[in-house]
This record gives sequence, C-alpha cells and structure tokens, in this order.
Amino acid sequence: MKAVIHNGKAGLQGLSLQDVPSQKPGYGEVKVKLKSAGLNHRDLFLMNNKSERDPYVILGSDGAGIIEEVGEGVKNAAVQTEVIIFPTLNWDVTENVPPIPEILGGPSDGTLAEYVIIPSQNAIKKPSYLSWEEAGVLPLSALTAYRALFTKARLKKGEHLLIPGIGSGVATYALFMAKAIGATVSVTSRSEEKRKKALHLGADYAFDSYSNWDDQLHGEKADVVLDSIGPALFSEYLRHVKPNGRIVSFGASSGDDLSFPVRSLFFPQINVLGTSMGSCEEFYDMLAFIEKHQLRPVIDRTYPLEKAFEAYTRMQNGTQFGNIGIMME
Repeated sequence: MKAVIHNGKAGLQGLSLQDVPSQKPGYGEVKVKLKSAGLNHRDLFLMNNKSERDPYVILGSDGAGIIEEVGEGVKNAAVQTEVIIFPTLNWDVTENVPPIPEILGGPSDGTLAEYVIIPSQNAIKKPSYLSWEEAGVLPLSALTAYRALFTKARLKKGEHLLIPGIGSGVATYALFMAKAIGATVSVTSRSEEKRKKALHLGADYAFDSYSNWDDQLHGEKADVVLDSIGPALFSEYLRHVKPNGRIVSFGASSGDDLSFPVRSLFFPQINVLGTSMGSCEEFYDMLAFIEKHQLRPVIDRTYPLEKAFEAYTRMQNGTQFGNIGIMME
C-alpha cells in the first residue's frame, strides 16, 4: 500500500511517499480502507524531533474510511461500516488519564496511507451528515477542543472565551463549540485576513495578537483563555483573565519555558490547566455535541496523498485557517 512515512532526516526533509507492506488485522483489530485523513501540528513536532536512528513511522492521527476486514474476536464492528477514527489509544475512561497518551501516527503507524489497522473500539460510526473530507480532519483537533473547553475549563453559557492565535483546527472548533453554547468569543491573530474570517464565522471580537489588549478588550476580562502559544503571550493571559478564571494550555508553539511573577497567579487565584487529546468517552460526547449543533470543520485545503509534503509545508508556514485534509482517492 502507499503511505507517507517519515524516516532519516529530521523535519520535512524526512518525508516520502513509499510502498509498504499491507498487514492483516490481529485479534480485536479492524483494517480500515481510508478515504480521507487530516494533518496536525503534532506531526510537525514529531518530525522535528526524530533522529536518523529512529525507525520509520507512517504519520497521521486523523482519518475516516470503510472497514474492509475484521480480526478474530471482533464483535463490535462489521465489514463495510463507514467509520471515523478515534485517534487516542488505551484511554477509555476520562478520569483515568494515562501518563503519556498514546496516539496513532507515532509511534504506531497512522492514517496517511491507503489502509490503517486499529483496535476495533477506535473505529466509530461516522456521523452521516459529514462528508469524507470533513470526517477525515475532525477527530484529534475537535476532541482536543472539546476536552479543553468542557472537561477542563467547564465553559458555560454567557462566559467569555479568549482564543489567542485563531486559525488552527483546534481554535476554529473551539470558536464553534463556544458559540454553540452561548459564550462570548474573542480571538487574536497577527493576520488581518484570519481576523476577518473569524468574525465571519461568529467570533464577537478579533484583534491583533500584539496590539494593546487593554484597548481591544475595553477593560473586559475573560473567564477562560485557550492557550496554544505559551511563553510569547502568557503574561498577557494573566493580566486579562478574571479572578478565579481559567487558562487551559494544550500547546506551546512559542517554546516551553514560562516566566512570570507567581503573585500574578495566586493573588487573583487563577487556575492553569493542562490538557492533551481526550478519552473515548469524550470522543463520543464530542460527536454527539457536533451532531446536535450540526457543526462542520473549516477545511483550509485538501491535497492528494502524494502531495503531503506541500500540505505540511503550508501548515509549517502558518498560513492555514482551519484543517488541512488529505484525500486518498
């Protein structure tokens, strides 16, 4: 089968489309013929941190397709079922957080291929209203947004959510989900085009990430800040979140090391919450939520499998708005 693998050189230079052996599903597994897949910033992180000594990996955590074959012991899945893939492995119950969540696409083989073999419980019936393009890009970023907003931040109707750096898949899902429950949403971006798109999609306020936030927010503070940026803007969050507010962090695009006066954290009793991916319970809850509100992904662009290098280059350059998809046919 054809697959996008990463091997040898770090970064995008290690990407290639190759023919690799197609396997049969083992006990409790299913083989899915993929129709579509999606890219995530996590893929770039994995590529940048791989060395020549590491074994090759088929990239990709998101995907949707049709079950082609089932292994022994599978009773909860049938051939020809249209499925969306739950990308987190071995995390069934929300409260039982694993030390490091395992996920498709590293170290296990992922979805940027013609086929993928997964545990049968990770193949979940595709919402019928979603196209293949939409279903293929949905799983990881929508799950991340859902857990961050509702499991961790417990965002409620009427609260104010601030999303710095609008444009990623997670950020756009968070915008839709927050508006669906009646929250106020402010977003930031250095790109005027992205700010305009966010307003068109329902954001209440949009301003430059490096403008004066006091002027832009007119003195109003946020109940929740959804952080994927980290050090570059973290001090701003502490100034613009309400006492007893929540900062939920799921990424670190500007680096790992934070530095801020600890008094700015404990005097206003700010809650800093970490989150990553989500459980199978949350995945089912997320699918029910998006189906109830008929939410659809924002698709930036789609590429054929052989154009994965171009797709990842677009993501690395930060020009996307929404999800980047890969179509297998």
